Amino acid sequence: MVAADTHREPRTYGNWREPKSPGLLGLGQTGTMALFGALVFIVILTFALGIWAAVIGLAVLALAIALTTVRDADGRNAIQRAGARAGFHAARSSGANLYRSGPLGRTDWGTTQLPGIAAGTKLSEHLDSYNRPFALVYAPWAKTYTVVLATEPDGSALVDQEQIDAWVAQWGHWLANLGDEPGVEAGAVTIETAPDSGTRLQMEVAGNIDPNAPAFARAMLQETVATYPAGSSTMKAYVTITFSAVPHQGAKPLTPHEMGLNLAARIPGMTSSLQSTGAGAARPVAAQELCEFIRVAYDPDASVWYDQARSQGEIPEERWVDVGPTAAQADWDGYRHDSAYSVTYAMTQAPRGTVQSSVLSRLIAPHSDIARKRVTLLYKPIDAARAAGMVDADVNAASFMATSGSRRGMARDSLSLAQARATAAEEARGAGLVNFGMLVTATVTDLEMLPRARAAIANLGPTARIRLRPVYGSQDSAFAAALPLGLVLSKHLAIPSATK
Repeated sequence: MVAADTHREPRTYGNWREPKSPGLLGLGQTGTMALFGALVFIVILTFALGIWAAVIGLAVLALAIALTTVRDADGRNAIQRAGARAGFHAARSSGANLYRSGPLGRTDWGTTQLPGIAAGTKLSEHLDSYNRPFALVYAPWAKTYTVVLATEPDGSALVDQEQIDAWVAQWGHWLANLGDEPGVEAGAVTIETAPDSGTRLQMEVAGNIDPNAPAFARAMLQETVATYPAGSSTMKAYVTITFSAVPHQGAKPLTPHEMGLNLAARIPGMTSSLQSTGAGAARPVAAQELCEFIRVAYDPDASVWYDQARSQGEIPEERWVDVGPTAAQADWDGYRHDSAYSVTYAMTQAPRGTVQSSVLSRLIAPHSDIARKRVTLLYKPIDAARAAGMVDADVNAASFMATSGSRRGMARDSLSLAQARATAAEEARGAGLVNFGMLVTATVTDLEMLPRARAAIANLGPTARIRLRPVYGSQDSAFAAALPLGLVLSKHLAIPSATK
């Protein structure tokens, strides 16, 4: 009898693509049309003013093409970099990068409301069909409602690889089904690691210790309570789902009460479906819990106060208008807020090639050089009606680049075409299409630790096979976007991020 060979290669994942429109010199369709228009204008200029005017026009056109097409390692051209610097200098000159709240601040009624793009959000609480309270965050300017779900991830320790592969597959199905959910605008997953104050351990031991136990045993427990919290950490995971407040085109936005009734019967299905993805037990987050999380994000010292209050049997009460910082300052490459300083990074390049399911393990794990680390994956599902047209357009664009590119880029263009066809084939078989991004926030409570935190993020990015860069000039907005508030960044852009 011959034993069956149970060894198999680990499953890998990949084929992430950034859709591009066909065009010459990497300008895209709109840029190519503008190029032809400029060439026609130069020809007319030649006949009208002579050859020297045409030479000057060609020089200006070449400079414009160079400023647009020459990009750095993060995919940004000179115009984008200059625009970011100009916008930040304008904000700093007007004092818009400074925030002061409270009784002596500039906010109405002396409150400490959230700053920046989260300033106008409103919070309400409702009950789902299981009679569980859930918080509902309303963004009036974007006309969106957000539900936050708390999860308890199972982790991959001592778990068979087959089970992990099943979790990943179910997570892919969950994201694909998110695009079919009525009214869904976006989704996000936020994983935060923070130091443990030890108050919860102290409460647990104090409530279960036997007064008749031997003195030696009681001394060991007391020493454990005193020493164990040092260096330990806690991990919290949240899933946010953002819905449109407008049920259909031309309709009025739903009120918080109407939206709460609409979502009450849908939340139990969302929480139950998350359990098969490895997220563990999922439940909706109540308003008070969300207020505490946001308050601690802006002022990490408040976490000790909350733990101490609970250890004394008190239930903290926070209002949504008081969860913001009392003082904040957005710098070019950082964000100072109350008792901490944070730097937020954005993913500029997805993994090139294939990765395994544990690719983000080191990035989301606690790090000794970072007091609080928050990793947020942003998802924007694409409905099936648009997905088919997008993948077909991507195949056409890749085919154009493969047939019209230079010989030096032929290998890469051919690979891009093969990947685009593979994506189209998967979409035709029923796979979902999702745009995604990532934000990583590193928070320190001591400015002397800031260089070590920056170095830690710079080292963790390559372990996840991604490229990270600080969100220069928009640190305050990026910090808020990394919180479980359901902010859809595309609704806050005055100019589209890409022209196609």
